[in-house]
Amino acid sequence: MPFKEKEIEKQYHSIGEVAAMFQVAPSLIRFWESEFEVLKPKKSKKGNRLFSKADIENLRMVYHLVKERGYTIQGAREVLKNRSVQTKDKMEIVKSLEKIREFLVSLKSELK
Repeated sequence: MPFKEKEIEKQYHSIGEVAAMFQVAPSLIRFWESEFEVLKPKKSKKGNRLFSKADIENLRMVYHLVKERGYTIQGAREVLKNRSVQTKDKMEIVKSLEKIREFLVSLKSELK
């Protein structure tokens, strides 16, 4: 998963920063915002989107369903509507397993 966990330290992120975190175009983030009710970033006085930590977590669920699991927009919408807690739990398990894998790979390279 290309998501960079360390970048969630700020309170709000611009759409460009969020797009870079997920390695997607800002236009895709805007499109997903129009398609998924769960994505509602605040907007500055100038109209710039400001993504909070919660917004980024919601976006991570959308990314996981659409990009990693291959759901259609409609399918992902239904999963989020009906099983958002289950989806979030599964994402956390995948995230934990990825961290374990990174650790094991680094351990293996140190042993060589």
